[in-house]
Amino acid sequence: MRKADTVVDEEDVRRVVTLAIDALRRADPQAWEAKAGTLDWTCWETLEHLADDLFTYAARFGLTKPPMSTVLPFRTSSERSGGPANVIFVERDSGPEALMTILEACGGLLTSVLRAAPSTTVAYHVFGPSDPEGFAAMAVVETLVHTHDIAQGLDLEWSPPRELCERVMKRLFPHVTVDGDAWEVLLWATGRIALPDRPRLTEWRWYGTHGA
Repeated sequence: MRKADTVVDEEDVRRVVTLAIDALRRADPQAWEAKAGTLDWTCWETLEHLADDLFTYAARFGLTKPPMSTVLPFRTSSERSGGPANVIFVERDSGPEALMTILEACGGLLTSVLRAAPSTTVAYHVFGPSDPEGFAAMAVVETLVHTHDIAQGLDLEWSPPRELCERVMKRLFPHVTVDGDAWEVLLWATGRIALPDRPRLTEWRWYGTHGA
């Protein structure tokens, strides 16, 4: 049964994380210190950041009443100046396969928590408080675009399902007209590329607010 055009759910999170892992497992194990696309982070750091996003999203919905005005008070740190400030880090000596394991674990945790959370639950996000569906869409976008960043650094192909791109665009980027390839429009909307009729964005955001 086809999902409604704007519905994004926990199974989409599981699906996109699985697709990302399948794509990234093809990388040269020695290449993970390459810069991730246009980011200032390495491919290794970017995947840690993605796992961290999924974990901290899940943690919000582990509470009966998630906070509405701030993130949870985890102690974050960075392994180097300019690197991402995370809760989650992966043991370097374990190699890239450990990165995949942690990403899968964090994606599975978020999938399970979103499935269990009442649809009326709302939690804080810097771009506006949102419900489980909104956080599922945010997790999908984070996975799509950061896998793109990493794939660029690792010289891999990454071409996600267009229908999924269309649904997250409608859920989180209602201000953006999708008048071409939905994946290319999502990359434009998140500041990754320019399009022939749209200069590359230097600032961008999504709109995840519940009921938006």
